[in-house]
Amino acid sequence: MQVSRFPEPATWPALCRRPAADLSRLRPAVQAIFDEVAQRGDAALAEYTARFDGVAGAPLVWDEAAIATAAENAADLQPALTAAIANLRAFHGAAPASDYAVETLPGVRCWSRRVPLRRVGLYVPGGSAPLFSSLLMLVIPAQLAGCPEIVVCTPPGPGGTLAPVIAAAAQALGLRQIFGVGGAQAVAAMALGTATIPRVDKICGPGNAWVTAAKQLAQAEYGTALDMPAGPSEVLVLADATANPAWVAADLLAQAEHGPDSQVILVTDDDNLLAAALAEVELQLARLPRQSVAAEAIAASRAVRVRDLVEGLAFAEEYAPEHLILAVADPAPLAADVRRAGSVFVGHYAAEACGDYPSGPNHTLPTAGAPGASSGVSVETFCRR
Repeated sequence: MQVSRFPEPATWPALCRRPAADLSRLRPAVQAIFDEVAQRGDAALAEYTARFDGVAGAPLVWDEAAIATAAENAADLQPALTAAIANLRAFHGAAPASDYAVETLPGVRCWSRRVPLRRVGLYVPGGSAPLFSSLLMLVIPAQLAGCPEIVVCTPPGPGGTLAPVIAAAAQALGLRQIFGVGGAQAVAAMALGTATIPRVDKICGPGNAWVTAAKQLAQAEYGTALDMPAGPSEVLVLADATANPAWVAADLLAQAEHGPDSQVILVTDDDNLLAAALAEVELQLARLPRQSVAAEAIAASRAVRVRDLVEGLAFAEEYAPEHLILAVADPAPLAADVRRAGSVFVGHYAAEACGDYPSGPNHTLPTAGAPGASSGVSVETFCRR
């Protein structure tokens, strides 16, 4: 990790700058995918699945029976799914409906009513690490919002199979079908509609650069609403002398292993913690199964030594991270002043990996500075007024 010591505020914007992903270079290819899906529908999807996923003849739809069969291979996941689903439903279900009526003048009554979106499309990445947790994070608030139709797309695995962990999550959520298509072509199918996949009003969910570019095109050219601006994963850990260096390192690496373009930032007011945490990063990195991925992300990330925690929080506010961890002795006053973060983890025991998955809040969050003005997925994401 690069280390910056006592940087002046004038230099913070440069230190907070993320590596820029040039999605414009993908636009012509993504437009071509949209054009093909518009013209040839399901046939184009099958060809793209064969070309990009290496799977020919894969089913475009997994029905309830196929989901149940695939879920049998992830039966050991059921207790964790049950607990996570209960927590997510409890947290998201507590959101107030907030309908209201006002008599602005005698005899003049005005009101605002929240209504669910008619049909929403949810994209769930597959590949080497099928994100079944993202399925939970997207489906549960959509169900609680009362959306009549929930369209889920995920790429097929080897041999055209549905990932067992995604199947188990889908079964636990009561989903009756999943569409086996991924990448930009899945976004195109949901934005345009095909004979099999219905056109949706809004597309939500994370993805790689191709998925992000396709979502942008769907919004700009086809009027499909999106959940939020999104990009590579990121975390900023603000730590003081009381923080456990091993835990700080684990939190940094938990994000770094997401992808080589992930960004992790350590901000601290203590030299001993800084040195110990950086040493722990190297020790734990050597043991990671995804060592090469995390190492690339770590090399492009930085640690910042600040004068005190007030300055540290100011730096965090400038950065506006997807995840902010307050690994300090007295985190509550700092947490009360946070205005620009996607999700905040308060105290030494608030591990990001725990808070981001089974605790209840949503982990589908804005990135790349967007938390300064955008929020994560919630029940409101799937409603309009």
